Amino acid sequence: MRLLGFLRPYRRGVIISFALAAVAMGVGVLIPFLVGKTVDEIRGGNTNLWPLAGWILGAGLIQLVFSISRRLVAGRVSLGVEFDLRNQIYRHLQSLELAYFDEQQTGQLMSRSTVDLQSVRFFLGYGLIFILQSLVTIAVAGVIMFIVNPGLGALALAPSPLIFWVAFVFGKKNRPASQEVQQRIAELTTEVDESIGGIRLVKAFAREERQLARVRRAAARVFDQSMVSTRLRAFYSPFIGFLPQIGLALVLLVGGRQAIHGQITVGEFVAFIGYVTRLTSPVRMLGIALGMSQRAVASGARVFEILDREPRMTSPARPTALPDGGGHVEMRGITFAYEPGARPVLDAVDLDVEAGRTVAVVGPTGSGKTTLVMLLPRLYDPQSGSVTIDGVDLRDIDLPELRSQVGFVSDDPFLFSDSVRNNIAYARPGASQHEVEEAARRADIHDFIAELPDGYDTLIGERGLTVSGGQRQRLAIARAIVADPRILILDDATSSVDASTEAQIKAALRELMQGRTTFIIGHRLSTISLADEIVVLENGRVTARGTHDELVEQSPLYREIAEGGLPEHNFLRQDKVEREAAGL
Repeated sequence: MRLLGFLRPYRRGVIISFALAAVAMGVGVLIPFLVGKTVDEIRGGNTNLWPLAGWILGAGLIQLVFSISRRLVAGRVSLGVEFDLRNQIYRHLQSLELAYFDEQQTGQLMSRSTVDLQSVRFFLGYGLIFILQSLVTIAVAGVIMFIVNPGLGALALAPSPLIFWVAFVFGKKNRPASQEVQQRIAELTTEVDESIGGIRLVKAFAREERQLARVRRAAARVFDQSMVSTRLRAFYSPFIGFLPQIGLALVLLVGGRQAIHGQITVGEFVAFIGYVTRLTSPVRMLGIALGMSQRAVASGARVFEILDREPRMTSPARPTALPDGGGHVEMRGITFAYEPGARPVLDAVDLDVEAGRTVAVVGPTGSGKTTLVMLLPRLYDPQSGSVTIDGVDLRDIDLPELRSQVGFVSDDPFLFSDSVRNNIAYARPGASQHEVEEAARRADIHDFIAELPDGYDTLIGERGLTVSGGQRQRLAIARAIVADPRILILDDATSSVDASTEAQIKAALRELMQGRTTFIIGHRLSTISLADEIVVLENGRVTARGTHDELVEQSPLYREIAEGGLPEHNFLRQDKVEREAAGL
């Protein structure tokens, strides 16, 4: 019933489709009656059969025209429902918080947005019409048979209760089987998505056979589960199609005797045979449509799991506008864990960063550095404590407005399969060509772009795999420059850049950071040196804060980091090696 709600915008099309189907089927069931009349006329010696032949031909043409029209209208409704559902699912996915996607597999979401939607579409667009056609055909044929000969009509329709009972049993058994098939298809989609998405790693380690084996196992599970559903259909669909033959046998037995003894005319007998024969197709179609409905219910349940998941991070009903300011950030008593009951990644963190200041955040792996800065654009909400920007709590700010004021450059930036220009202007699509080029120059990537075949109109491969890691990061820096945020986050933003290129970018970064509050997560001393002060995180707590020289004296952890005691922070030794290699 909930699936039927998606037909509401297409009520007119549904009504027209139903009406066309009813007329087509209603006219179609007149043909056996006309054939019976023709037989009686022949037996009576009437040779003027043109009127009856014309009526039969006319009924066939009307059925043809109305059936074609019904298919066109139903197809329009079917595609419209799919269009609306797909947009609704994607819109809802976009409204969900980042934590939801941390818990989900991409292949599962893709399967629900494609395969499951197809099942729903086919049922709403065609399955309902098939059911209506079948019911109309059975009803009209039954009425005519009862009018012509109530006794034979009762015999012909005697198997009907058994047909509907078998169809009910089939649907009850097929629904869980269909749900399992959809789940297995989603698992296969996940395997294929991961294998293709990680193809570089697969080939680098020559693990093609391993991935093939994983996909083969997933495909085998789809095959095995599909066979369960296939076996059900293999038995029930033919069985449903067989049941009308019981009525045919009864009509042949009883009606044949009545025709021989003159109790009914041969034409009436032929008409009854025609009606019983015509019942076979709609009954079989009814079984197919019921199978479609079960698959649609199984798929609809998976789609509704997404649509029923309420966003846990939304804009306030009455948001507070961000006041003018330079990006003063305050964190008070911040505690955050990714899962309820898990060990906090951040534990009672207090941090006050004045507007326009640049702060570097360092610490061992897992100390909460990236999580800390992810709170600023409100990609996550802390379980306790508050974060404010220029005196306003983030939870009181409209999300799009907040995120437009926070620029982000990660250690593994994502680029879309789009033009260079559109990737740079992604955060501000209305940016002029001059602004895009100026941002590229400041990120030291303009010369590279100018040498591309189509310049700024050159298409970048999926996920930016057609450019190097350093080029991706410089494009991401240009993107942040165009966004012109008041707060800038650089999460290891120069990790894929060599020492020589880094020296060129640092000047641009200094200019970019002027007048903006900047948070730097870095493992290189050269990157850390851009900061006005350094914050040391350990086990989710701020354990020290100060300049490089102050922290070397005051913080044993920072001193160990600076001297290369922690491999991930061996920035003194790493910078020395890289600078010597670059001749600096």
